[in-house]
Amino acid sequence: MTTFIPIEWPQLLIALGLVCISGAASLYYHLKLERDLFIGVIRTFAQLLAMGYLLNLLFGLNNAILVIAVYLVMTIASVQIVHGRVKEKQVAYFAPTTVAVMLSYSLITIVVTKVIIGADPWWSPQYFIPIGGMVAGNSMNALSLTLERFFSELRNKRDQVEMYLCYGATYKEATESIFRTALKAGMIPAINSMMSVGLVSLPGMMTGQILAGADPADAVRYQIVVMLMIVGSTAMASILVLHLVRKRCFTSAMTVVLNKYE
Repeated sequence: MTTFIPIEWPQLLIALGLVCISGAASLYYHLKLERDLFIGVIRTFAQLLAMGYLLNLLFGLNNAILVIAVYLVMTIASVQIVHGRVKEKQVAYFAPTTVAVMLSYSLITIVVTKVIIGADPWWSPQYFIPIGGMVAGNSMNALSLTLERFFSELRNKRDQVEMYLCYGATYKEATESIFRTALKAGMIPAINSMMSVGLVSLPGMMTGQILAGADPADAVRYQIVVMLMIVGSTAMASILVLHLVRKRCFTSAMTVVLNKYE
């Protein structure tokens, strides 16, 4: 079995030079992305190095409260990112998104670490934090797409929805097709990833384990679990957030809160 080859600081600096390709393209084509690239590089180094030191600390202490605290910070950060991506001002969706995230992410992460992987204890930081991070990172993209599509479709079809309401439909019945369209938008990326995995791409977790010297067969099984859990978490989180947010889009008189021409 191949031994693990550590990457030292000189190698990291060489890898940093690869970003110059993007920087040169931005300058040549006047894309004005240099500032974002610079900030992105700084945040990549700072955030990942901080997480590396934190994980070393967690592994050493093996304390359930600290592990859960780090997990909560990660999930709340994902909610903040979703809130920053979805530019909706007329509907208060932060609290519903937080509830959907906490319930779906926690359930999926616990099931994977405790039931599927069989980690003992279930909050073992070696498994719980990386699995929770993958669930949060992939599901927040789905949530952003789901909410963005739902709000835009409801705004564009406001007249149609209110016509259904006038004919006696409930807000759920009036937005059934919009609900399905938004849910589909959130789930399609995860499904597409399953279609191409192994054929077009070797995903991060599998690649990381192979680079670390793990048996490729073991790495494949872990990656299958990861792909399936991502599909499950995106579906669960998207369904929950739509059910919680949908009613907030209507007034007590059953008119749509969203202005069509905002």
